[in-house]
Amino acid sequence: MTTELRQLRPDEWDDWYASVERVFGGAPEAPEERALWCGLGEPERSLTVRDGGDVVGTAGAFTFRLSLPGGAVVPAAGVTMVSVQPTHRRRGLLREMMRHQLADIRARREPVAVLTASEPAIYGRFGYGAATEAVSMTLDTLRLSVPALPGTDAVRLRLVDPETALPDCEKVYDQLVAGRPGMLARQPGWERLPLLDPEADRDGAGPVLCVLAEVAGEVRGYARYAVKAGWDGGGPDGTVVLRDIEALDPAVHAALWRYLFGIDLTSRVTVRNRPADDPLLHLVDDIRRCQAKVRESLFVRLVDVGAALAARAYAAPLDVVLEVADAGCPWNEGRWRLTGDGRGASCERTDDPADLALSVRELGSAYLGGFSLSALAAAGRVRELRPGALREASVAFGWHIKPWLPHGF
Repeated sequence: MTTELRQLRPDEWDDWYASVERVFGGAPEAPEERALWCGLGEPERSLTVRDGGDVVGTAGAFTFRLSLPGGAVVPAAGVTMVSVQPTHRRRGLLREMMRHQLADIRARREPVAVLTASEPAIYGRFGYGAATEAVSMTLDTLRLSVPALPGTDAVRLRLVDPETALPDCEKVYDQLVAGRPGMLARQPGWERLPLLDPEADRDGAGPVLCVLAEVAGEVRGYARYAVKAGWDGGGPDGTVVLRDIEALDPAVHAALWRYLFGIDLTSRVTVRNRPADDPLLHLVDDIRRCQAKVRESLFVRLVDVGAALAARAYAAPLDVVLEVADAGCPWNEGRWRLTGDGRGASCERTDDPADLALSVRELGSAYLGGFSLSALAAAGRVRELRPGALREASVAFGWHIKPWLPHGF
C-alpha cells in the first residue's frame, strides 16, 4: 500500500503520539506528562506518515527562540518526536520527512533548526552537527565542600512550593538566556516543564522541592530538587536529585550549592545536565570527586546560512570566504563572505576564492562557539584553502562562555 505524508490534524494527536511512544519503547507516559506535551505540541508543524489507517512515521517541531553568541535571540525550529515504525524502515520515510520539514522551516524564515538526538549518527547526514555539551555529576558531599564567597552571608534561602515559586524562577531564568548561547527563551507553557513530576518517574525519590535565594528581598537564584532516602549499615545514605539550579551571581550560586550539600540524611548530589564550564567544578575543593561525565546535547542545523551567520557576534574580527556544501538545503550551497566582530556581522554571496571549505554540519557544530573549527579540521571535516584562515576563523567562532541547553524537548 502507498504511504501518505501530510500535516497532522489536531484530532489525530492521540494516535500520532501513541506511535511515537511505541517507537521509543518503555511504559506509556503518565497522564500529566502526555497532557503537557499535548498542550505544547504544534499540529500545524507536525508531519504524519500513514499507511492505510496506521501511523508509521512522525516528525514534529516546536517554535523556539535560541540564544546566540553576542546575546541575540533568533527564531529556531525545535525538531522533535521523529520516528519511523519498525515495519516501515529502509523505505526513505525519514529522509522524506526531513526534506519536507527543512523546506517548511525555511518558509517560516527560521534560520536555524535544533534537536536532541536519541541516536546522533542518524542526523549528521541531514546537516545537524553536535553543538553543545552537557555535564552530569555525582557529587560526594561527605568529602567535598563548597566555600562561602564574599556576599554569601547576605543570601536568604527559603523553601517555597514549586508552583508558587514558578514566576520568580522564570524571572531568573529569563535574565540568563541572552548571556549563554544555546539557551531557549521559553515560550508560554514551557515554564511548566521543570515542574513535571510523575510519581512513576521518581525512582523512589520524593516530590520536587524548590529553594529560592534572595538578596535584599530580590530573588537572585533557585534550585529545584528531590530527596531520595537511603540507608546503609553505617546510617543514612540519601541522595539529593538536582533538577535545575540557576543563579545571577557567584555568591548566590555558592549559597545554593552549600545548601544542597548540607541537606540532612544525604551523602551525595546527582545532577544530569549542567554546562561544560559549570563554575561548581572550580568551586569545590576536589574536582575529581565530582565524577563529571560529558556528553553531547544540542544539535544545530543552519537552514539559512547567510541569515544564521549574520545573526551572531564573533569573538575577534573576521573576514573569511566559506565554501559550503549542503545537499539537504541546496539554497545554502556555494561561497559566502562572512565579515564580523563582537558588534555584529554580515554574510553575503560571493564569487571570491574560498578560504575554508566545509559542510553545513560543521557550521552547525561551530555555530554556538562550543566546538572549534580547528578541531573539526583535525578530524578532516574542514579544509583550509588560504593559509591562516583556519586559525582566524576558529578564534572568531569561539566564545567566552560555553553554550548549553538547559532542558530537552
